[in-house]
Amino acid sequence: MESKQLPLGQHYGVDPDTVLDIKTTPDGIASIKPVTVMERFKETVERFGDRDALAVKRDGYWHTWTYRDYHRDIITAAKAFIHFGLDRHHSVGIIGFNSPEWFIADLGAVFAGGFASGIYTTNGPESLQYVADHSRSQFLFVEDRKQLAKIKEVQDQLPTVKLVVMWGEPVEEKDRKDLKIKVIGWDEFMRGGRDVAEHEVHNRMKVQSPGECCTLIYTSGTTGTPKAVMMTHDNITWTAKALSTHARLDDHRQEHIISYLPLSHIAAQILDMHAPILMGAKVWFAQPDALKGSLPTTLAEVRPTIFLGVPRVWEKIEEKMRIVGAQSTGLKKKIATWAKRKGMEASMADQRGERRPSGFGLANKLVFKKIRAKLGLDRCHFLATAAAPISRETLDYFLSLYLPIMEVYGMSENTGPQTVNRSGNHTTGSVGVTMAGLETKIDNPDANGDGEICMRGRHVMKGYLFNEEKTRETIDEDGWLHTGDVGRMDDRGFLFITGRIKEIIITAGGENVAPVPIEDTMKACCPILSNVMVIGDKRKFLSQVVTLKCEVDVESGEPLDKLTDQVIEILSSIGSSATTVSAAREDPKVIEYIDAKRKEANNKSVSRAQNVQKSYILPVDFSVPGGELGPTLKLKRPVVYEKYKDVIDGLYA
Repeated sequence: MESKQLPLGQHYGVDPDTVLDIKTTPDGIASIKPVTVMERFKETVERFGDRDALAVKRDGYWHTWTYRDYHRDIITAAKAFIHFGLDRHHSVGIIGFNSPEWFIADLGAVFAGGFASGIYTTNGPESLQYVADHSRSQFLFVEDRKQLAKIKEVQDQLPTVKLVVMWGEPVEEKDRKDLKIKVIGWDEFMRGGRDVAEHEVHNRMKVQSPGECCTLIYTSGTTGTPKAVMMTHDNITWTAKALSTHARLDDHRQEHIISYLPLSHIAAQILDMHAPILMGAKVWFAQPDALKGSLPTTLAEVRPTIFLGVPRVWEKIEEKMRIVGAQSTGLKKKIATWAKRKGMEASMADQRGERRPSGFGLANKLVFKKIRAKLGLDRCHFLATAAAPISRETLDYFLSLYLPIMEVYGMSENTGPQTVNRSGNHTTGSVGVTMAGLETKIDNPDANGDGEICMRGRHVMKGYLFNEEKTRETIDEDGWLHTGDVGRMDDRGFLFITGRIKEIIITAGGENVAPVPIEDTMKACCPILSNVMVIGDKRKFLSQVVTLKCEVDVESGEPLDKLTDQVIEILSSIGSSATTVSAAREDPKVIEYIDAKRKEANNKSVSRAQNVQKSYILPVDFSVPGGELGPTLKLKRPVVYEKYKDVIDGLYA
């Protein structure tokens, strides 16, 4: 299938076989020559061919690939795709935890003229079917039998799928039973291309353009049916270069990155897969149960130089460290308190460009270096958070330990990063400054300077696959990407997120209220709360549903009834003996405590319209299995509204 060039000057395309015109500038980073992913990889092999590229721990041993090995396996996979019938501009769906096979299948599809569509491991059969059918997937790669079972449930609705490949477990006869689509193992797939001449792969690579689709990222569907964001080769390769330059990531000394966040998300695609290719970095794959408890062990073993954590990861680290800190007594506690004060002063001095306070060096030696080593962050020079809002309380906690976490802001539609905090150019509470080569504007700002955040640059997506209506709504005629996020920018260029247009609550009195700042304030005031959701659209006043911090089933990820040790300790201090969520919900002392914290949070609001009048404790915390949170732990407000409709209506009865 030949590619079709879109008209020059057109800012988007919605078909996978079209080529988008790339708008370079005369100078600066946006003038860099557009390249394909294959051209970028070839450059890296020439520079860093003998460097370690990938490492995965299996059977207690780290197995590694050099960049030359990695490239060879991608070519082999591309040949296999050609052998088994992958057509140009068609998709390869991948569902499974991060692994070398995930990377090789993804890039092998690209080298063979197709593209990959990541599917979240938490997606059910219906969601898998939607992605596979919508993206015209001709291949599905699955990690294990658990994911294979999902295909069996919807196989009659997968008309384009030619082959299923399972990489994490050997394919047995029982796996083929009741499956109409052919299924093979990883080794058999890789052997499939042995009779394909390598020049056939190079022929496919030669006709690919930087303006063609290279990967699909499906949105989380928090506001409706997931949309398929088409990323071009130039989106990917240029953004990886821009981020590496802005964040001062190094290709001279080798960077080390742990891959554990879902590769179906743009953040992991850029940081785990494409930026390392540019830098010659080494990617270490975490264990599949990383977010269920094994990540700290991997951190301590790998000691990464770059680490990205979604807010919940940082919150979990904070919770455990607070529990340990609460056990300190006497002189040890006094030293820790003094050191944290020095850590906060030093962190803020760094942000202001001032000298660090006297005594910081001693605090660093006695406390902070030991904490970094214990966490496995002693080599880390870039600690980041992205994908969802993080509370100021958590950011301040790590600042007090002299572990500044850099907020990064962006979205799938702009290939990940738009604004980035970095050491030496950092303001806590903001999401950083615009990366070089990009533009940010605040559209139709109000009296406070708040308006919709819009972006423009070479990182803006090609468009939503087969969805011209939504694409035209998102990318305007001047090439500006409308994010739907509300924010303001200070006179130094730091961007502050203040809400989201679709989340704005308009009360019965006509007041516009952004719920996220109110929710963050409540969580900061009330440390026993895990989640808060403010309600009030078309209502006479604001109310909120809240959940308590509880233990989580390590296998399923489902919240349990048992409260965390930290919550139990706090409740004990107010005279409550509750140790479970169900007991706490019925305890008048707990209800009074939360109500007092609600009033405390109200005292910090900027207007009476933002005061919350009522709270209700839900019986179960929000979670991915429960459906209230998306794969990146973003709150799905419509799901909560529907699930607890009677409860919410009762608050206004």
